[in-house]
Amino acid sequence: GIIPPGRNLSSKNIRPGDMVIVNGVLGNHGATILAARGELALSTNLISDCASLGHLMDAVLNTGCDIRTARDLTRGGLASALNEIAQDADLGIEIDEQSLPLNPEVSGICEILGLDPLYLANEGRLVIFVAKDQAPTVLEAMRSVKVGQGSCIIGKVVSQHPSIVTMKTLLGGSRTVDMLTGNQLPRIC
Repeated sequence: GIIPPGRNLSSKNIRPGDMVIVNGVLGNHGATILAARGELALSTNLISDCASLGHLMDAVLNTGCDIRTARDLTRGGLASALNEIAQDADLGIEIDEQSLPLNPEVSGICEILGLDPLYLANEGRLVIFVAKDQAPTVLEAMRSVKVGQGSCIIGKVVSQHPSIVTMKTLLGGSRTVDMLTGNQLPRIC
């Protein structure tokens, strides 16, 4: 896509309190590719999330809201994109595991293979950062576009733990979401 003149979507624009929004279920593309390779004998009804994000970004930018930054979630998935943004801005990002839109089949494949769905590739997903008071307007605009119907808030920007992404777990704890280095390797224990 093309960023209109006068728009600055640098990751350095994020501020504490900004909301973190994704446009739908995460990891479908990566899980679909893993299953389709045939080496694993996995049967699934998953389909890739490949989609153009142009109309979605047009809808978001046309709200007139102060979109701080946006990033597609391709190689390295959500976790890598969030880490890059946190490091560029020297701010922390907190996400909530309960808020993450994950297809149960993706979660199941990841559980079987010992992978983390936060690192799976996506081909039709992005993350957007916007001021908290403008998030409802941005969500409405995103949900008005087919590829954005599953949009939801998954976290926020914080001043604590600069350059680090953390996740509130389903058990109420917190864990660091590191940058992916190399290829994701399965857990063996």
